Amino acid sequence: MIHRAIVKILMLHGLESTPGGSKSDHLAAQGHTLLNPELPRDSWERALEIARDAFAREQPDVVVGASRGGALAANLVVGTTPLVLIAPAWRRFGSARTVKPGTWILHSPHDDVVLIADSHELLRQSGLPPSALVSVGADHRMKDPAALAALARAVSAPHR
Repeated sequence: MIHRAIVKILMLHGLESTPGGSKSDHLAAQGHTLLNPELPRDSWERALEIARDAFAREQPDVVVGASRGGALAANLVVGTTPLVLIAPAWRRFGSARTVKPGTWILHSPHDDVVLIADSHELLRQSGLPPSALVSVGADHRMKDPAALAALARAVSAPHR
């Protein structure tokens, strides 16, 4: 039997999403603890404040952000806490133009909402190795089996 480490995950959803959903459900089904705050669509500043407060209060083991949530995660000060960014919309939201070492980026080459070229640029600007970008998934939603499996591997990565 394979034993996986159970981690506490702060999940920051995208602009068109709400707490819960396929990514959260997939991680929760593996036994992980999910912290999934409601992030308002109409205020970047308020969403960032909610994310900061949740991070400070809960001290998660990893922060996962999808699309706009990825931009939120990139704009948090998280110290040594790992980041997993899913199709991060960093060009559209926030001021972060780099991410910290050890960050994983998951992005579909078929994404027509946030282009994978943006993640390649974020990778270069951050000085991350090419292996930090996992090209996976059918589209921007990243809820197909391959994308969900890659997400599960990223949050449980032993190099964290």
